[in-house]
Amino acid sequence: MSRLYAIRQQQNLTQEELYERSGISVRTIQRIEAGTSDPKGYTLKALAKGLGIPEDELREKEGVTVTEHNATLLKWINISSLPFIIFPPLNIAAPLLVMLFKKQFGPIAKKIVTIQIVWTLVAGVLILMIILLNDVFGIRGQYMKLVPVIWLLANVFIILLNAAAIAGNRALRIDIKFSLF
Repeated sequence: MSRLYAIRQQQNLTQEELYERSGISVRTIQRIEAGTSDPKGYTLKALAKGLGIPEDELREKEGVTVTEHNATLLKWINISSLPFIIFPPLNIAAPLLVMLFKKQFGPIAKKIVTIQIVWTLVAGVLILMIILLNDVFGIRGQYMKLVPVIWLLANVFIILLNAAAIAGNRALRIDIKFSLF
């Protein structure tokens, strides 16, 4: 049962009455309630306004879980970035290639790759900060070299935590609320 259907039933509204309140077509409401599409953008705002609720209440809860069937593949996608964490572009390429070859395009696989993309961007920012501090501002410290090491250890920690979570309860432990693709 979709969130929209549950809320609409709770408010004793028909699909036609919701259409009159929100301006969203009955067919779109039917598709959302059937689970074939998710409300986004204008549709989400209009439905939330028509129901008199915050938009967050209409969004499906994304405690995305993993089925037994693809848990092993998701673990491989996640762990595949581990050997390449010291070469940031490869820590993205490895899980992306596994995802493509094994045809795992679900939200969890996409989030695993997105996490590595975000961590690579963070690495780039950290390296730029160290260069700026050293060369431009002349700040030199013995602890500057620890920053990349701490970043690498944090990435290993995230990868291992998510691998254990996928194996255990079938969901990501370190989760992000967006996917870059």
